[in-house]
Amino acid sequence: MRFAKAHAYGNDFLYVHQSLVGGIALPALAREMCDRHTGVGADGLIIYDHAGTHVPMRLINSDGSPAEVSGNGVRALAALVLLHERGVPAEVTVDTVVGPKHLVRLDRQGARQLFRSSMGLPADVRSVPLEVAGETLTVVVLNFGNPQCVVLVPALPDVERFHRLGAALERHPYFPHRTNVEFALVEAPDRVRILIWERGCGPTQSSGTGSCAALIAAASYGGAHREAEVLAPGGSQRVAWGTETVSLTGWAEVVCEGEWLRPLPTA
Repeated sequence: MRFAKAHAYGNDFLYVHQSLVGGIALPALAREMCDRHTGVGADGLIIYDHAGTHVPMRLINSDGSPAEVSGNGVRALAALVLLHERGVPAEVTVDTVVGPKHLVRLDRQGARQLFRSSMGLPADVRSVPLEVAGETLTVVVLNFGNPQCVVLVPALPDVERFHRLGAALERHPYFPHRTNVEFALVEAPDRVRILIWERGCGPTQSSGTGSCAALIAAASYGGAHREAEVLAPGGSQRVAWGTETVSLTGWAEVVCEGEWLRPLPTA
């Protein structure tokens, strides 16, 4: 089975065309392919089709659970679809289970391509207190196509506290379908630094929707501007919260194409 791998700021995904996965148990396939020791290694598996400028996709996390959308996964899919298209600007619309995401390619250098993505608007932004792992935290929760929980902090947590709170928040009873978690430090009105605990994956180097959620939380409750650089361990993305959409600007890179040789798990 043919596949491709691409990433944005270290948030990596495997891509398989829809025509190749009939009768395959996708959760099991995602767990096998995304395993970083016995598989190819990735944060998630994306199944996609390619119909002109519209590209339907489905995302399965590395643990086999479904996810609604990924900002970096969408952007890396656009980079894959446009890999052999030379024109700049170029446009593509990725159709996710929570609606279309429109992307414009602004620049390219080889396999690395710069995009501005229209990610939609947040819903149900609110601040709530939660008891978690022996602590009382005030968190900002919202829906950004997927569930998000942002902890605004005066300093980013150390590794032990990040893992302990990230895992506990992901599966907190307040979130019946689990949640993505970001710890966000407002360093300046136009700069927010984050750590990411991804639902169904754990720590990740970057997150597109997580970067957007962190900016929304920081602008709503942390004194940040509605446009800022959001710095994750993997690098910086530009987020602008407008009246009609949240724009996310950053690069994605196609890494390789290959063939999966292991027997495919059947549904």
